[in-house]
Amino acid sequence: MSTILITGANRGIGLELTRQYAADGWNVLACCRSPENAHDLNKLAMQSGGNISIHLLDVASDAQRISLAAQLKDQPIDILFNSAGVSGNWGTQGFGHCQTQEWLDVLHINVITPMLMMQDFTDNVALSELKIIANMSSKMGSVTDNTSGGSYLYRSSKAALNMVNKSAAHDLARKGITVVALHPGWVRTDMGGANGELSVEESVTALKRNLANITLADSGRLLDIDGSNIPW
Repeated sequence: MSTILITGANRGIGLELTRQYAADGWNVLACCRSPENAHDLNKLAMQSGGNISIHLLDVASDAQRISLAAQLKDQPIDILFNSAGVSGNWGTQGFGHCQTQEWLDVLHINVITPMLMMQDFTDNVALSELKIIANMSSKMGSVTDNTSGGSYLYRSSKAALNMVNKSAAHDLARKGITVVALHPGWVRTDMGGANGELSVEESVTALKRNLANITLADSGRLLDIDGSNIPW
């Protein structure tokens, strides 16, 4: 049985990733900040026939990451999916409105914690058959694609994540680990809003297809929802 660890598994894309991988017979390590309040995730776990285990993990907590890594020592993880992320307040991301602490908070969750997750769980991924790390990025982190400006906090965090992803791809190649950044499309979630082009089901189906088709030669890529490259 293949194993996937998913952060931010209590809602949105993370919850749907959990649903679909469990339905495919995977062992899903579903991580979230407040398992006791993750009602949809708990219900899904009860219906999964044991394929889903829920784990306490605030990705911003060093203690919780270290504790989980210790619990999962020597557990092979075929896919480490860093899905947890924040957008920040869209209303304060325009020129003239950016503030230091909010920007630092977005960078912490969207850039630093995926890197720390990779560091803490690389050995688990290296023990697995598939050896994949997937970092949830966004087309909004593409400098080439930025034709409208604004969204300084979110855009800069995803651009930085793309660089982290690229460096990790080089550094982990010797372990046979494929590291990719994924754009999920514009999805109808709390973050994406009600006008998104894709449902979470459609987005996750495409994300899974992309991950099923990648090889080590794809490591370091920023993949669009259709599997094509997004320019940096």
